[in-house]
Amino acid sequence: MLLPNQNRVLWDQLLIRRGLAALDRAERLGGARGPYALQAAIAACHARARTADETDWPRIAALYQTLGEVSPSPVVELNRAVAVAMAYGPAAGLELVDALASEPLLEDYHLLPSVRGDFLFKLGRLDDARKEFERAASMARNARERDLLAERARNCAATTGNC
Repeated sequence: MLLPNQNRVLWDQLLIRRGLAALDRAERLGGARGPYALQAAIAACHARARTADETDWPRIAALYQTLGEVSPSPVVELNRAVAVAMAYGPAAGLELVDALASEPLLEDYHLLPSVRGDFLFKLGRLDDARKEFERAASMARNARERDLLAERARNCAATTGNC
């Protein structure tokens, strides 16, 4: 299930509190810029938000920027593109994703065309979005993801607005 569609009431609050306490302890001990602490800080932003709309996307984008400096990875950059798009709009995210298009490590990674399709949909480029979702579905390794991506492609083709 996509993050915006998750029911956060069902998230385990005890485990969230424990994670936030551990992150606070790591930050007090000077470990805030380590890759694991940065990943935990990103997760904490999601956990602190009662709804998807309340998520602090600019902070998440900044944390991914720092994570990319500490632990460079094309997957981190793809995640940063998502956060940037959520914070500053899909065009800003698409620019970052398009810069990753020739990255060899993402060549067979279904989430690259999936993310690109999502941005294109949000920009109203439904035919381009459909093609990206179809490409992502063909690359997905598990049935549930493949079905979700194929459904998003069909929705683009039908222009229902549920892509």
